[in-house]
Amino acid sequence: MGLIDALEIIIPSLISTISTYVLLKWWIPKSLLLGFKGKDMNKYGNPEVSEAGGIWVILSASISILTYIAIETISERDFGILHLLATTQVLILSGLLGFIDDILGWKKGVSPIARVLFTIPIALPLVAVKAGYSVVEIPFIGPLDLGLLYPLVAVPIGVVGASNAFNMLAGYNGLEALQGISILTFTCLFLLKKGLLDLIPVILPVIASLLVFLVFNKYPAKVLPGNSFTYGLGAFYASIVIYGNFERFGILMFTLYFLELALFLRGLANGVYKENFGIPQEDGGLKPPYERSYSVTHLALKTMIRVKGKATEKDVVNFILTLQILIGLVGLWFL
Repeated sequence: MGLIDALEIIIPSLISTISTYVLLKWWIPKSLLLGFKGKDMNKYGNPEVSEAGGIWVILSASISILTYIAIETISERDFGILHLLATTQVLILSGLLGFIDDILGWKKGVSPIARVLFTIPIALPLVAVKAGYSVVEIPFIGPLDLGLLYPLVAVPIGVVGASNAFNMLAGYNGLEALQGISILTFTCLFLLKKGLLDLIPVILPVIASLLVFLVFNKYPAKVLPGNSFTYGLGAFYASIVIYGNFERFGILMFTLYFLELALFLRGLANGVYKENFGIPQEDGGLKPPYERSYSVTHLALKTMIRVKGKATEKDVVNFILTLQILIGLVGLWFL
């Protein structure tokens, strides 16, 4: 590894780590003073903690990617600058949309239908640069050439789907951060295995930012991520999958989110617009909110109750993380 190779990994990751830490240390007490706080729904009594901390992850990640682009440009290397700039724009736009929703307030902000529609424009930077390749690997189907349908249809669907999907499986201390860390780490390992090294320096600073955020978001959380976090991370992952042309692996890594969608639709069919949260008990345990399961979190709750006789918030997060790790191992082994 040459000096430039080392710098393009170390400097962006260091900037991402420091900026995320500094901004969160400033934001947590400041947001509480300003009344910018939300209820921690899986705690007995629903204590209030700092809200929307994810916007600082998105900002730090964007700065780190731009730093990487600057290093590559200064070193006069030939790389996909347009695609990376488009990826940064997608990250910023999706985080901004989520932050607007966070500002307006949970269940008082953007409606679910409008939220999906509003995420469509965030794919425009990728459409504008014709990111990705029209020939994609579809699970159980194989290579498929989509032609112009790829940039005009497949790319927006991928970005909108990933940003909204990542927002669906959420609501537990550390869950969103650990899911992001797991998915991005296995993606780096997959790219390393395939010799596709160009995207790894882009992903590593985002992982660094997520690790710092996890320090503040793990149980018991001092700050909640908000929609800025979930939209931004989901859209970012879709962007790098499109840029790297590894759709089959990317789709596999989102297996739990497809399951979440199926359970959500099951709830709608039964007249239930589900919530992921459990019912907090005085002893720190959680009970399932419904008789039937309408979320992966509900499945986790019921499974841990059967296994341990009691389910806690940590149990739910660890159970889902274990499933995600198993999915990642399957992807590395078979793809």
